[in-house]
Amino acid sequence: MVARTVLVVAGLVSIALTGKSEDLRPRIGSIEIYGVHKASIEKIKAAIGAMPGDLPPARPDVEERVSKVPGVLASRAEGACCIQNRMVLYVGVEEPDGPHLDYHPQPQGNETLAQDILDNYHAFLESLSVTIRQKGADEDFTAGYSLMADTESRAIQEKFRPLVARDLLLIDGVLRNSTDPEQRTAAAYILQYTPRGPHTTKIMVDGLQYALRDGDENVRSNAMRALKAVAIGAKLHPNQEIRIEPTWFIELMNSIVFSDRRDAALALVNLTENRDPGTLELLRGRALGSVTEMAKWHDLKVALPAFILAGRLAGLEEKEISEAWVGGDRDAVLAAATSPKKRFHLGSKHTS
Repeated sequence: MVARTVLVVAGLVSIALTGKSEDLRPRIGSIEIYGVHKASIEKIKAAIGAMPGDLPPARPDVEERVSKVPGVLASRAEGACCIQNRMVLYVGVEEPDGPHLDYHPQPQGNETLAQDILDNYHAFLESLSVTIRQKGADEDFTAGYSLMADTESRAIQEKFRPLVARDLLLIDGVLRNSTDPEQRTAAAYILQYTPRGPHTTKIMVDGLQYALRDGDENVRSNAMRALKAVAIGAKLHPNQEIRIEPTWFIELMNSIVFSDRRDAALALVNLTENRDPGTLELLRGRALGSVTEMAKWHDLKVALPAFILAGRLAGLEEKEISEAWVGGDRDAVLAAATSPKKRFHLGSKHTS
């Protein structure tokens, strides 16, 4: 029998077969280093200990070495798949005088979700895994919560609605107080299926926004995805009178955790669609550097949300942003976003 070794690098699982079998582990295609303002990029690259074309190093080793670089307070490495079958290694850095995020203290409660809710959540995760591999992950947010295009996954999601209606206060309590991060992660996802009404909607939105400051990144990620769905539904159904604050999404743009930045940028694309001046000004003041940094990333599907935000900060119309993206005018748009007095000229690849 051929021995199997499972390699886990920053959430990316690959299987290497020993013996004569082909090594199927993904190699590094590019490395994105972010959050650096004063520390030496060259020393950070040397500390990572890998280059494009190499097999990915172990995440704890990378973080330990990078955190020892002078001027680096903390670091985080995460692998994401894939560009042309090559993974992207994201390495985030926090500097002593750079942005710092404070999360809620670790909760100490013993609240747990009802077993039928957990069973349905686990059934959904299993179904979703199969759906993504075989059919893609298309989903509909127009109701204010996620509904997968795949009928099996969608049917499981529909079961959350009566379950949440039954246990709303318990789910909110788990999200805020449970010491178990897996319980909080599940609660953050299913809370989006809350029945809409003045009282229940407030519980849902307040709970999800509270979860944006959870110390566990999986809880934060599910909360951001849930709020994205809630925001889209609220836009289509203004009678719900839902208001989602952009402040903590903007702060998460400065996180050293890749998934925080990715999910926050996606949410902010929706939250800035109406070009609210206050939101855009807060984004400019608190996270402009992160926006422009992310908009330059090699993985286009990850860079695009940040590029859209940069275009809005530059005062461009949505059509101009789209045409600039297709035309490869990234640098010009980012320059206009950074310097409001400059004006972007479509197709010129320069500002004036």
